[in-house]
Amino acid sequence: MIELDDVTVYYPKAEEPAVSRVNLSLQPGEFVCVLGPSGAGKSTLIRTINALQPVTYGQVLIQGENVDEMSEAQKRAWRSRAGMIFQHFHLIPRLTVQQNVLTGLFGKRRAFLNAAGFFSQREKEKAERVLKKVGLVDMARRRVEALSGGQKQRVGIARALMQEPEVFLGDEPVASLDPGTARSVFGILKDVHDKQQLMSLINVHDVALAKSFATRVIGLVGGEMIYDGPPDKLDSRNLEMIYGKAIHA
Repeated sequence: MIELDDVTVYYPKAEEPAVSRVNLSLQPGEFVCVLGPSGAGKSTLIRTINALQPVTYGQVLIQGENVDEMSEAQKRAWRSRAGMIFQHFHLIPRLTVQQNVLTGLFGKRRAFLNAAGFFSQREKEKAERVLKKVGLVDMARRRVEALSGGQKQRVGIARALMQEPEVFLGDEPVASLDPGTARSVFGILKDVHDKQQLMSLINVHDVALAKSFATRVIGLVGGEMIYDGPPDKLDSRNLEMIYGKAIHA
């Protein structure tokens, strides 16, 4: 379980908090989408959970343990259990699909093996199984720079799956994709989430995607959480509060 207890985050020299007094409890099996305009604090929220951004006030608890009190080794261990999916992929273009997916194991291997680029047959077979889950096994030997945006994001999902994560964290993972591809990628995320009973927290701009796939929606505005509830209760009034203008629900 992940708990945010009155979490507030100020960046240096900022007069206003990026996140303000957020109270949140996340349970295994939940697929949570976070909505909000640019600058609402969505990325900061993800970074606090992933032990990348210390909180100014309050606390983030992972299974009851305060993240800000963890050692660096403990934080790295936590990140290895949290599969992070990025908007801009963060892949290595000159490497193959398989090689990029195998980097998902780096947090659980010795540094000299990572530096040497050596992977066992068992690890390669695991990468093949993961690539099957995202429909890319036939592209394992292709260089990532030759792939489409949707294919690259599926590589990113496969890399996260290599970590055998307890949690999926997504920071606008489909923002750079066209609507059809975004829906396809989101469908893969939800399918993997359901089969493995993960806990997922995904930042997204697309209201329709959130309402189609989420089991729970969080609305952030100016760093404050102003909505926390089921997607079918997210009506025009709620959306106007989140985005500041009327949006058809």
